[in-house]
Amino acid sequence: MSALSRIRLSQWGVREWAMTALAFVVFCVAVLVAGRGLASGAMGEVIRVRFGGDAERTRVVVDLDRTSRGQVIQPGADGRVVVSLSGVAARRGMSGTGVGLVRGYRVAGAGGSSRVELDLAVSAEIERRFLLPPGDGVDHYRYVIDLKATGRAPTARPAPRTAPRATERPLIYIDAGHGGRDPGARGAHAEEADVTLAAALALKQELERSGRYRVRLTRDSDVYVGLNRRVAIARQAGADLFISLHADAIADPATRGASVYTLSEQGAGRAVREITADENWHRSLNLPGRDASVDRILLDMTQRATQNRSAVLARSLLGEIEAADHPLLRRSHRDAGLAVLLAPDVPAVLLEMGYITNPEDERLLTDTRARRRLMRAVAAGIDGYFAAPTGALQVASTGDAGQP
Repeated sequence: MSALSRIRLSQWGVREWAMTALAFVVFCVAVLVAGRGLASGAMGEVIRVRFGGDAERTRVVVDLDRTSRGQVIQPGADGRVVVSLSGVAARRGMSGTGVGLVRGYRVAGAGGSSRVELDLAVSAEIERRFLLPPGDGVDHYRYVIDLKATGRAPTARPAPRTAPRATERPLIYIDAGHGGRDPGARGAHAEEADVTLAAALALKQELERSGRYRVRLTRDSDVYVGLNRRVAIARQAGADLFISLHADAIADPATRGASVYTLSEQGAGRAVREITADENWHRSLNLPGRDASVDRILLDMTQRATQNRSAVLARSLLGEIEAADHPLLRRSHRDAGLAVLLAPDVPAVLLEMGYITNPEDERLLTDTRARRRLMRAVAAGIDGYFAAPTGALQVASTGDAGQP
């Protein structure tokens, strides 16, 4: 057989040898292209890195064009979080500033993987991490890293101690409950709408006297303003705080004392449903609107931060009201799904100043001096709220809304 092959090869001419050489070249090129294709298919790429959240919790979303497995290299104890993602390459120049807990980031290639390096603004740790496959209109993978603050540390942007310009002063919206065709609860000598308006005007005067705030009212006369409209007015103006003033009522005239309501978890769910019912809801919250799932995550984070801030305000108010010897209910911090508390991006409380159905509370709410003393305590509570560190926030949920 070998002898026959040698005989036949010796009989080849130029044409046969040329055809064989060409076939060999084509074969080599095909092998090279296939090898590159296999390598390309085996190695994915980091598309981009995005952030959302605040100084308490921050979500990092790494967009990938293929699946990947993550491994924590540095958990954050030394001011850095480093996570290795296998099977994905990093583009050049993937770095920039972060948001919330992340001061800056960098994505670097490391062999057959990439390292996502996060420089932290404050002490933080990884709360959870997971991979989201394509779905819900998103055509790529997302590796999510949730960071949680573990303590406070100096940041690069401390709060200024000098008096800010007028345009930088916090904007506070005071909502006098009821009004117009809705007089609210009735006591022996007064109606709730009149009491709340007088208190709102007194609080506005106290806050403006300090020179630290801009103050507006949802109503400044006996007119009716819809509940949803009150919230919309504050949101459209970019309010930093919303406080709704009311006077409670109950069949038992012996019940008395003030209380503060913040948004319940059930109310938070209702707020999300109402916000997202509009297909352009992300615009009202200044969200990117490019990725529905990420926008929803950012909405949840925004609402959680708002609930936290509302809880801080409630505790500050109750502390100052108690210090002013104004009577409080035994369970004075409550939660509910009240319409005026539903804004996902404006910290809000509803202050029940007392029971208009109780003779002594009604006297305090209708007496000019007693009402001014209460509003002075409320103003001090607002001062305490703006002085409270962000790192001390906690969600309030008492579950006692139905009992005095």
